[in-house]
Amino acid sequence: MNRWRTRVSLIALLTGVACSAWGGSSSSPLPDAANPEFGGQCLLGLAEGQHVQTDCSTNWIGPDGKTYCFSDAAAKKKFLEDPKVNLEKARDFVAVSDMKATDEAMDRFRSQDVEDFATRLIQEAAAKNGGKYPFEDALTGEKLNLAFDDIEFVRTIRGYGFFPDMAFHDPEDPQKKYLIDFWVMPRQGKLSLMEARIYSAPQREGKTWKTMERIPPPWWWIPASEHPGQLEQTRSWQVMSAIEQDVADQSRADGGVFQIKDDKTGETLKLKFVDSHQPVRRLSADGRYFACTDFVAADDKDKYYDLDFWLTQKDGKMTVDQVRVHKVPVKQADGHWVEIPRYNLDELKTEDVP
Repeated sequence: MNRWRTRVSLIALLTGVACSAWGGSSSSPLPDAANPEFGGQCLLGLAEGQHVQTDCSTNWIGPDGKTYCFSDAAAKKKFLEDPKVNLEKARDFVAVSDMKATDEAMDRFRSQDVEDFATRLIQEAAAKNGGKYPFEDALTGEKLNLAFDDIEFVRTIRGYGFFPDMAFHDPEDPQKKYLIDFWVMPRQGKLSLMEARIYSAPQREGKTWKTMERIPPPWWWIPASEHPGQLEQTRSWQVMSAIEQDVADQSRADGGVFQIKDDKTGETLKLKFVDSHQPVRRLSADGRYFACTDFVAADDKDKYYDLDFWLTQKDGKMTVDQVRVHKVPVKQADGHWVEIPRYNLDELKTEDVP
């Protein structure tokens, strides 16, 4: 399966549960008493939104071969009336609970902590591989040995972790550049690497190499969009997730370029997404959300644009309903480009979204 063209399920990554054929069941003896799923919590309880610990004397072997526990036989019987739907509900509840715990744990770390952690991982792996960082390209299967350059920046999605973008090049050909996203999450008080994926890779263009982004982008907008509307309060990452998913969907249709008509000049701007950023705000008047984003001109990496995205939330789904060009690049006398705002948002009555 090409994981770059398949929607990533954060739930499966967090819980280890995979969907397959249904109908298998079992009871005691427990095949793996030391390691039942969900730490031995009652599966029906989880499906109903409750954490209920059990001794796992009543259990079930799911179609994935994993052991699930129940508080009693009645709970097991009720669960098995619709095991596929109930297990999905349990997985969702566990994922949201885990997300809330991760959100709180993330406050203990700064971007610098994440950068230091990712850099150390790279250096340690390279030290065991002749000074080169070993990495397998999941898309092509190619085994790469790369030279580490620098950290581009660290993205943060509340409740899901940190995403440092690490720049590399092929030591045999410095023009072949790679950008690899690391997914880092706090686990038991420490940072842990969940996965690493290539965000951009070199592509031959004549006699030279051009660094091309992969579509869809690796992951940063995907996990956050798995469970919109399940939290008691809308979080900023949900808004940013909806923005970035909308950008990714449109960019995919246009070869990785996001196009928008400049409502002032009538020009169609061809841009590439850089990042969405805080603060995310909610309008007091109509409850809509908006956030600023950074884009760069597809044909000039020095020309940056600031776009405002306006979103509406309905039935747990966040939808982009307006995009406006907020800041445009203007070339100064010294040859540098500077972003100049077209309008001011300060007069709007808003509240920050946590």
